[in-house]
Amino acid sequence: MTRNHSISLALGAAFLLAGCASMSAGGPRAEARLEPRSGSNVSGIVTFVQMGEKVRVEAVVRGLGPGEHGFHVHESGDCSAADASSAKGHFNPGGKPHGEHAGDMPNLITDAAGEALLMVELSRFSLDNGPNGILGRSVVVHADPDDYQSQPAGNSGKRIACGTIVPR
Repeated sequence: MTRNHSISLALGAAFLLAGCASMSAGGPRAEARLEPRSGSNVSGIVTFVQMGEKVRVEAVVRGLGPGEHGFHVHESGDCSAADASSAKGHFNPGGKPHGEHAGDMPNLITDAAGEALLMVELSRFSLDNGPNGILGRSVVVHADPDDYQSQPAGNSGKRIACGTIVPR
């Protein structure tokens, strides 16, 4: 095991432990287990916790290429297609332009080992089945960065991982 890989594993473990501690408070919880799509080796877990008006999103994703990767909530929780096209488009209950979709999240940024860690609080969606609810929808990781401008989906490339958001 290389020194960089050991450091990366240690940072990932610290992030997960911090996430467990931070998630002990708050309301409803959900998770999406990411599985590879489009011939990738990407995997990971995304956890969600309702924190009042916001939802805390914590992601640990492995097997990514270098750089940034689009990261979104998609309309359908169906990840069965080999290219994740069954997840449909970005979650956008308000019919807003890309960059303002409820499902738009910050790009994932990889480290030298191809891993990305993200912790963010967002207010565009909730953990319920209401109009802005994301339970039963999916999380998709894309091959390229989201530019947050191109319509309708940010020019973020093929879908390389997908996971259905389920209560936990």
